[in-house]
Amino acid sequence: MSLNRQIVLTSLLLLAAILFFGLNDIDLTIQDMFYNFGDKTWLLGQESQPYKFIFYDGIKKLLIAFAVVLVAVFLSSYKIKSLRGYRQGLLIVILSAAVIPVSVGALKKETNMPCPKGELRYGGFYPRTAVWDSYDENFYLKDYRNKCWPAGHASGGFALLSLFFLFKKRRHKILSLVLALVVGWTMGIYKMIIGDHFFSHTVITMILAWLLILLIAKFIYWFRPLKL
Repeated sequence: MSLNRQIVLTSLLLLAAILFFGLNDIDLTIQDMFYNFGDKTWLLGQESQPYKFIFYDGIKKLLIAFAVVLVAVFLSSYKIKSLRGYRQGLLIVILSAAVIPVSVGALKKETNMPCPKGELRYGGFYPRTAVWDSYDENFYLKDYRNKCWPAGHASGGFALLSLFFLFKKRRHKILSLVLALVVGWTMGIYKMIIGDHFFSHTVITMILAWLLILLIAKFIYWFRPLKL
């Protein structure tokens, strides 16, 4: 399938996912499994260890270190002939590692959507809304903007989907996608069980990450004559 067609289909899938999750309560059904309505606590506390170190701080540091290694390999490709064939793929992965978390973070600042723990159902302050809704004019926001849609933490994991464009063999491409999905969803589920994100937040981030990767790949391949 051509990149152009993948970009169009992924864009439509993203729109469909936003509408789907905004028009039903599947998020609540899933999130209820992680919340104890009796003592009003989540399956895991936000500061519970070693989970916070493993699934939040630790995995973020590993992803940053991985990106640094890729930058070093990319620079080395200008001297090591065996790496030249991977140069464009490396650049796609490096750009994805930077662009995706920044883009998701910027989007989170604008959508003003609360985390599960911020909603009334789970002991919070905010009413349930869809991303296209506005709060009632009488609702007092306390000069605070929520930053919980889509999922920012998992964006770093889903950026690894870009490894698909690095490898040459089909088997390696498939394995890279599986790895990225495992890492992204591990990060996303952790944030769900501590009350920071709904299921849909992670789904939207996953689809958005793939769309951004496709756009980055399209951009890099457009510059193919420059032998990046």
